[in-house]
Amino acid sequence: MKLLKYLLLIVISALFLSCSKKVNSDPAYSAELTKWHNNRIENLKKENGWLNLAGLFWLKPGENKFGSAQSNDIIFPQESPDNIGTIILKDSNTILKVNNGVEVTVAGNIVNNLILDNDMTGNPTIMANGSLKWFIIKRGDKYGIRLRNLNADLIKNFPGIETYDIDKSWRIEGSFNKFAHPEIIKVPSIIGTVEQDTVFGYLSFNRNGKNYSLVPVVEDGSYFIIFADETNGEETYGAGRFLYTSLPDSSGKVILDFNKAYNPPCAFTKYATCPLPPKENYLHLKVTAGEKKFGHEH
Repeated sequence: MKLLKYLLLIVISALFLSCSKKVNSDPAYSAELTKWHNNRIENLKKENGWLNLAGLFWLKPGENKFGSAQSNDIIFPQESPDNIGTIILKDSNTILKVNNGVEVTVAGNIVNNLILDNDMTGNPTIMANGSLKWFIIKRGDKYGIRLRNLNADLIKNFPGIETYDIDKSWRIEGSFNKFAHPEIIKVPSIIGTVEQDTVFGYLSFNRNGKNYSLVPVVEDGSYFIIFADETNGEETYGAGRFLYTSLPDSSGKVILDFNKAYNPPCAFTKYATCPLPPKENYLHLKVTAGEKKFGHEH
């Protein structure tokens, strides 16, 4: 009799586990998530992705000589010419002066002297020499050179990103709650700058009977969320993760799919300038969905 009860308990447990898996399994949804993740990997490997970053050099006011020679203010990789030229930072202007005998191109054309547009203009001037490309970035009142190496080892040997198992229970319906008046949130960055963003409300959602909230910013017609949770530094990247959602529908509903939570660029390279989660977006919750941390954190 005891054996019969034990066997019955095993059967019931197996049926329960089977039903539990079916609740969170959906072949079409899993295929969608797999495709989304594969596209993300491909985007990381593109020329404008994050895996080919080879340097970040902050400019000082005045002349900044650059090239591979140790005598330069900014030292490029050894495959570049010894002395490429100078970038002059004067007030908010950056000017390129290329040394004689060195070939630097912009959009395929050889250049010698040029006023440079930075990334905040939306159309930065991209300079090139061999497999190296670089442009000016602006962060707060700081200007720097972001350098790419199109032959970077990380692109050739990228091992992929470990993720949690796809779990549809982390695809959560939330609600947008509008503020009486627009508010300002402070978004710090990994390089010590602080940006201010205007926000118009917060997203509320429920997980396992508890209520949580996140404050999104509008970016490219979607909500962009930088959040921290209790997996950070253990299973996921220590400085939080990113998540995009669609804007609310006519009833104010929003889908928060944490299976699409992903690592910021700083998880892959020390040459990125990532924003950090604002204090409003610290979740006292373990979000066991989306991307896990990558290799040795930067």
